[in-house]
Formats: sequence, C-alpha cells, structure tokens
Amino acid sequence: MTTATLSGADSGRRPAIAPDGSPVLDVVIPVHNEETDLEPCVRRLHAHLVEQFPYPFRITVADNASTDGTLRVAERLSREFDDVEVRHLEEKGRGRALRSVWSTSDAPVLAYMDVDLSTDLAALGPLIAPLLSGHSDLAIGSRLARGARVVRGPKREFISRCYNLILRGTLAARFSDAQCGFKAIRADVAERLLPHIQDTGWFFDTELLVLAQKTGLRIHEVPVDWVDDPDSSVNIIATATADLKGIARLAKATLTGQIPISGLREQLGRAPIQVRAPGVAPSLVRQLVRFAAVGVASTVAYLVLFLLLRTFTGAQAANLVALLVTAIGNTALNRRLTFGIRGREGAGLHQFQGLIVFGLGLALTSGALALLHTMTAPGLPLEITALVLANLAATVLRFLLLRGWVFRRRPATEMEN
Repeated sequence: MTTATLSGADSGRRPAIAPDGSPVLDVVIPVHNEETDLEPCVRRLHAHLVEQFPYPFRITVADNASTDGTLRVAERLSREFDDVEVRHLEEKGRGRALRSVWSTSDAPVLAYMDVDLSTDLAALGPLIAPLLSGHSDLAIGSRLARGARVVRGPKREFISRCYNLILRGTLAARFSDAQCGFKAIRADVAERLLPHIQDTGWFFDTELLVLAQKTGLRIHEVPVDWVDDPDSSVNIIATATADLKGIARLAKATLTGQIPISGLREQLGRAPIQVRAPGVAPSLVRQLVRFAAVGVASTVAYLVLFLLLRTFTGAQAANLVALLVTAIGNTALNRRLTFGIRGREGAGLHQFQGLIVFGLGLALTSGALALLHTMTAPGLPLEITALVLANLAATVLRFLLLRGWVFRRRPATEMEN
C-alpha cells in the first residue's frame, strides 16, 4: 500500500488561543458620523455575542474623525458594557480605523462589520469558526456566493458585480465579494500583512484580500443574508473611482515586486502544496494553462525572429537560430512559471536538458521544411504554415518531456541517493 505525502505547506494552523480572561475575538465597528445607528448596532451585536459566542470577546468602536455625537454615544456604551471599548482617530478612513485597532489588539481573531448591520448576524459564527480552529487565515462574508440571499437595488447590484469582474480580470482575484463589510482575520496573519497595505479607505478590504491570496493564504467565504441600507452615506461614484485607482496601484506593485510576495509566503508558511504520490500528477490543469501561455509567447517570438532572419538567410538557418533563441527563453519561463522552480540550483542542468528537447523540436520543424522543399518550391506563406503545424507537434512533445523528465519532481529518497 502506497502513501501520499504533502510537502511545501502547513497542514493547518494551530487553533486560536488567548490567555485566561483575554478576549478571543475583537469585533471592530468603524464609524464616521453614525450617532443614530451606533447604539442599536452595539446593543444588538453585544446581545448576540453574549448568547451565541462561548468565549470572551470585545467590541471596539473605531470612531474615525466624527463631527457629530458619535464619540459621546460610543463612550457611554463603553461605560455601560465592560467588553465595549472606544478608539478615537483624528483622521477619517475605514482602512485607517481597522489598521489602528487590528495592529494593537490582543485578541487572536479580529473581525469587523459595518454599523448598519446589513449582514445578518447569524453568519458571524460561520465566519470566525474556521479562524478559531486554524483551518483558514481570513474569512469574508459574500453577497455573491452560492447560497447568499441579498436584497438591494439594481444599481448597487450592477456596480458590485462589475467591480468583482474587474478584480478577476486585472488582479486574478478568486474571491467572490471584496467589499462586503463583514470580514475576519487571524491576528498573526494581520501582523504580517498590514504593514504592506497602503490604502486607508474603502479599498483597504480589496488590498488585504489580494495580498492574502497572492501569499497563498486560505480565504474562507460565507454566503450571507444581506439587506441594503437605503440611508447609506457612501458616495458610490467617489468610492468606485478610488477603487479603480487602487487596482491600478496594486497591479503595478505586484508586477514590479514592490510587495515581497515570496518573502511573505515564506514567513506565513503557505507555500504551494506539492503532492508526492505514485501516479498522481500535481496541478496538471494549472501547468497546462501556464505552459500554453508561455508557448503562445514563444511561438510569436519564434515567428518574428524567423521572418527577420529569413530576409537575408535560408529557411533552415533562420529556423535553427529562431528556435534556439526561443527555446532557451521557453525553458527558463516554464521552469519558473509552469513548474514553480526558483533559484539557480539545477538551472544549468535544466537548460541542458531543455536543449535536448529543443533538438527534438528542431528535428520536427527542419524535417517538415525539408519534406516541403522536396515536394514543391514553396513560398514564404507555405513555409510558415508547415512550421506552425510542426511546432504544434513539437509543443505537445515538449510539454510531455519537460513535465515527465526535465522538471519532474523526484522523491526525496531518490534525491538523497
């Protein structure tokens, strides 16, 4: 009987434990000029936690630069309830308020929710349970996940779905709802991520989630019952504009390496899972997609080089040089992107083996050209057609050899011998 083993990732984090008497959960309510809604929100949330949550908790009202009576209401509630605290900030911004409280809280699980309580509190238990157990790193309420029940106008529905589609297209987001005001995070994870989040407003949520996804953290989604607040003071146009600017900034930061994704992955212990089991191939679909993308780029580069060289040399020479140059680049890109191998160790051997694979591809394409010229006197379009078809066959062969030979994950016992 064979046994499958996992390497390169934790099997899970430890359960969240707080010292005796310390809160296990800190729920933050960020507010700005919410003197009307704040008291019913806190009372309702407090009653729910007392009845449903079996561990010590804290409710923190994060008042960010309110100019009405919000701070007075919050302070009165904190005097009435021992487990309600107030944090006052002189500057406005939901992200700023969350960063301020989360970065100094002593609770192992941190959460926040909007003061209007649009999200049914029945989802709070499912939201924090996977964080308490150590199964997940972040948890979000989702109005777009299967099973969610949402009541809101068509304008907000359209904007929300468009925003999440933009996130998927530009930042490859895999979570379904970035902006639902109902989220939780483990404090040890927040400690690592918060220093790298720049936004202090509404885009804070999105930046947090994208960074978490890219560093390999597990994001748990909870479908929620959500009823839109018709009296919400959020400026949709201004918020959408700021979000689009945030997306552009975040995309640039991840592409240029300003955010140390690899370093954070290592610190957080969420490296990609490597499956080592006889007959089980890891991440085949993902490898195929990335190999295809690299292959398309390589083919385009190959054709451009071939056409440039063909203007002053023969077809066989042009094919040799163009294929050699692109084969070296193809091997390097597939090594890093498709098969996830980084660092210089083994790079020389991989390039040598890649050149052998290149030789087989060269034999296919050169053979196709030679066969074509023995049959007729082809023009340039016919030569290119023959090369494209030969390259397709060479591509299939290249993937099989790269995956099964060049970049094959060798068992630890084999590597030690």
